[in-house]
Amino acid sequence: MSTTTPTPSSSQLNADLHCHSVVSDGTLTPEVLAERASANGVQLWALTDHDEIGGQHRARAAAHANGMDYLTGTEISVTFADNTVHIVGLGFDPDDEQLARGLSLTRGGRGARAQEISRQLEEAGIPGAYEGALKYVGNPELISRTHFARYLVEIGACRDTSEVFRRFLTEGHPGFVPHQWATLGNAVRWIREAGGMAVIAHPARYRFTANEEFALFSEFKKHGGEGVEVVTGSHTPAEYGTYADMALEFGLAASRGSDFHSPEESHTDLGQLPPLPERLTPVWDLLAHRIQRRAALT
Repeated sequence: MSTTTPTPSSSQLNADLHCHSVVSDGTLTPEVLAERASANGVQLWALTDHDEIGGQHRARAAAHANGMDYLTGTEISVTFADNTVHIVGLGFDPDDEQLARGLSLTRGGRGARAQEISRQLEEAGIPGAYEGALKYVGNPELISRTHFARYLVEIGACRDTSEVFRRFLTEGHPGFVPHQWATLGNAVRWIREAGGMAVIAHPARYRFTANEEFALFSEFKKHGGEGVEVVTGSHTPAEYGTYADMALEFGLAASRGSDFHSPEESHTDLGQLPPLPERLTPVWDLLAHRIQRRAALT
């Protein structure tokens, strides 16, 4: 009697569709990230630098050189209900001019914000923070709180970046400077019109009320958003279930990504998350036509 080997469910694919390089606030180059992802068994990879697509061609080449399929990616900062929300874009044209212009405008306010962060930290007894943060910046247009946090650890003001964000740079503490980012509608439109899919990143991090979260998902869906990160580095196993239910409730595809930034700072390494729940539609099923396949081995 003949037998056949079952085809694995696509939800079991080791896809990591959220991470950062030195092009934004990560500490590794796209090439080193690709090597690390491949070594950890990643089959489908995306580099999603904050408000930036300048590393996409390097990342795709590195993915293919390491035997992985690739989806283009970025993570756009959005202001919603007076909070910063992140929207991941996947599978877009990396040379789309409208998307590039929108991201450039979103990055534009970071310099002035960084100077104000530095001023507040100086008042708190930490001088020279702007210059110190710049040492960690691969792209000066993308100076961020993470770069300041690394400097505060360097000088011994805090033991690690987690302590930094408990004592500084967050609301109610020195160095917190809110910024008006892109609108939700614009971010989703830029991604969609560049041929990609918009995905709500790590929704449990926002600490919205139930009504605020419902409004976020509803407005996101209204603008044409199609996905949500269910399994991600900052979610607990219980939150995997919560956002699996939200995906089903709003008819959204599910994404998976570590949100890896650095070997020293990130709690979850590339490719080390559990698979998506079987009951969900993976974003990569809907983006199959946008996946840039590695060359077949001969």
